[in-house]
Amino acid sequence: EVVGDFVALKRAGQNFVGICPFHDDRNPSMHVSPKLGIFKCFVCDAKGNAVHFLMEHEKISYPEALRYLAKKYNIPIEEDRPETVEETAARNEKESLYIVNAFAEKYFMEQLHNSEEGKMLGLSYFKERGFKDSTIEHFHLGYNPGAWDSFTQAALKNGFKKEQLLKLGLTKQSESGKLYDFYRGRVIFPIHSTLGKVIGFGGRVLKKDDKIAKYFNSPESEIYHKSDTLYDLYLAKKAIRSQDNVFLVEGYTDVISMVESGIENVVASSGTSLTEGQIKILSSQTKNITVLYDGDAAGIKASLRGIDLLLAKGLNVRVVLLPDGEDPDSFAKKHRDSELADYLSNNATDFLLFKAQILSKDAGNDPMKKAAMINEMIKSIADVPDTIARALYVKECADRFGIPETTLNDGLRKLMWKKIKGDSGTPPEIKPETTTSTEKPSLTDA
Repeated sequence: EVVGDFVALKRAGQNFVGICPFHDDRNPSMHVSPKLGIFKCFVCDAKGNAVHFLMEHEKISYPEALRYLAKKYNIPIEEDRPETVEETAARNEKESLYIVNAFAEKYFMEQLHNSEEGKMLGLSYFKERGFKDSTIEHFHLGYNPGAWDSFTQAALKNGFKKEQLLKLGLTKQSESGKLYDFYRGRVIFPIHSTLGKVIGFGGRVLKKDDKIAKYFNSPESEIYHKSDTLYDLYLAKKAIRSQDNVFLVEGYTDVISMVESGIENVVASSGTSLTEGQIKILSSQTKNITVLYDGDAAGIKASLRGIDLLLAKGLNVRVVLLPDGEDPDSFAKKHRDSELADYLSNNATDFLLFKAQILSKDAGNDPMKKAAMINEMIKSIADVPDTIARALYVKECADRFGIPETTLNDGLRKLMWKKIKGDSGTPPEIKPETTTSTEKPSLTDA
């Protein structure tokens, strides 16, 4: 049960198996035995009980793991007295940062619901976006007042240190030494770890000003690493595992609107290109990923390379292209519940075929562009680890582009040989005047 909160497990006799999160695992190599109360990976040799798993997976101490389990299973912990903020900070600097963020989250939520400014500006913004009260509460949305340092002063009065606020990016310091709120005048989107702890924030400005970034996000810190974080994973992971699929979008409001429309297995990359860390997290939850795109051609092309990384990890990637002018946020608002679910189901396309379609439109009838496009497709197919899938993709591309399979296989063979040798050179070029080559055995089954 504990391991299953972080890794998708499947029954294997009396035990369970899953993708090991402690190394680059593509086939389930971690075994979990409820009877023995242990887990063990037969590749990287990670092993231990539920407490050890939490310590290793979340990089937390033994007492922290015990407290997490006690809270999860409603087991009382007897302590002489609650720790003060100062004692907690002295015991564990990392834990103190979590406490500061928890205070900030509570402060922003109280300002949203209880202050006149928060209700008039922040709450009205969320209402205009169509968010329900239950949704606002579910995601712990908040508001930072527009005053220069209202949050900073509140945090200092509650015993938190300036250094902590600066380290987390909640507070900034001017050249003259004056402290001010980083998120002042913005609505707040808290970002949670897989344990549910607040690790960072996103803040959206409400005033229209081209000179100011629309979104501010927490800087890298000891507890927040953007490349290893997916927005809403903490709330979505149960739905992801039960449906064995995850929808990947870009922004906070995309996630929130889709959840309101009944799609709970959704996470956001928070505006970044997909990273190895994010892909590793996704693969521990499911092998099936559906990426949602709006109709912006430039945005689609920019993100194609990052999604190739998903294929290289053996994931089944599908794409849903939304109508022109729509993004997941706006489209979800217009199509509630079954309508949205039906659209996503009926319009999901295999990623490589989608990529071929996008690139072929751009290439048109230009022989040089078409050759470059085919080389790009060969490079993507080479990333697919499954030999049968590679063979099927070669056949599909050959039919689509009118290129002999032998020609594609020849280019694929050369590229894969370079990968085996560790040569990261460019893929072999397909000449515009492609002709049928002598039949050779296919290396898609090598």
